[in-house]
Amino acid sequence: MKIAFMGIRGIPASYSGFETFVDGIAPRLAARGHEVTVYNRSTHVPYREPVYKGVKLVRLPTIPTKHLDTITHTVLSALHGMFKRYDIVYICGVGNSLPSGILRLAGTKVVLNVDGADWERKKWGAFARWFLRVSERIATVFPNVINADSLAVQRYYKEHYNKDSVFIPYGTELDQRTPDDKVTLAGYGLVPDGYILFVGRLVPENNAHQLIDAYRRIATDKKLVIVGDAPYADVYKAELKQRAAGDSRIVFTGYVFGDDYRRLMRNASIFVIASEVGGTHPVLIEALAAGNAVIINNIPSSLEVIGDAGIAYDGSKGADSLHEKLSQLLGSPELHAALKKKAQDRIRASYLWDKVTDDFVKLFESMIKPA
Repeated sequence: MKIAFMGIRGIPASYSGFETFVDGIAPRLAARGHEVTVYNRSTHVPYREPVYKGVKLVRLPTIPTKHLDTITHTVLSALHGMFKRYDIVYICGVGNSLPSGILRLAGTKVVLNVDGADWERKKWGAFARWFLRVSERIATVFPNVINADSLAVQRYYKEHYNKDSVFIPYGTELDQRTPDDKVTLAGYGLVPDGYILFVGRLVPENNAHQLIDAYRRIATDKKLVIVGDAPYADVYKAELKQRAAGDSRIVFTGYVFGDDYRRLMRNASIFVIASEVGGTHPVLIEALAAGNAVIINNIPSSLEVIGDAGIAYDGSKGADSLHEKLSQLLGSPELHAALKKKAQDRIRASYLWDKVTDDFVKLFESMIKPA
């Protein structure tokens, strides 16, 4: 099959969940003999080679502003893709539902990956919220198939729009510590099992501020490591630094990707994901695959991922509830050990890349099969 991915910043991944997903699935589809293309934004991805892990890369320009970056690049990608005779185009993000119509006009089969009520994100103003609400409705009409990356998102589209969707989650591989990890950790002043880890975009709905506030009330020698950054969020990032001021235990690393990211992930004592919006977060799956003891915000999409392999705090109560769960886990070696053991069992059952890739191949083949 000829398969293209659009709607992301590009690969190699250097931003967030959709990029991580495409960086995982596209090379695996290429390794199975499919012709795979990923559309990269020329202003965001420094990688300049035409092929990455067997995947063809198309670099197109965009308008790099908060509100126009994604939609302008996806429209341009769709116009380019109209003439490439792809069998399947996979578009990430409900805000890109409108460009999916361009490809449908050309007779291309389109899958749109939606990831929850994106209009709820605090970073958006009134117009952007309206546009994303409209995009949800367009998503039920223009693409051939909606992929809901969590059962919670699948229920949302059924309940609000009476729209059926498929459910194929993100994938990962099991990860194990190596002796070489200590070199990377030392560069951040860390040791194995000596820190609590947060990974995510530093935007309000990911609630790094709740974690900082909860952590500062705990007497522990374990550090708090905040991995991530975000464009167009300077005010919020300054607020986080102010909340952490005076506490030398809190480490901000900025963006970390690739091997160093995986080393930080698999050597953490506790992983916290505090996000209150979205579908399945790839970083949560990767944390479980690394054998971490996990604490989540109790939103439905994250609850379904962890099963009994993590604990949840009450996001409506914020830092108070998170402080309680952090204290509980730090004070119970038995619970900590039990959660670490269950984490990788949870991944083996549902989220390994081989199964996820199989499911995508079956979906794509069913879409192009003659009636």
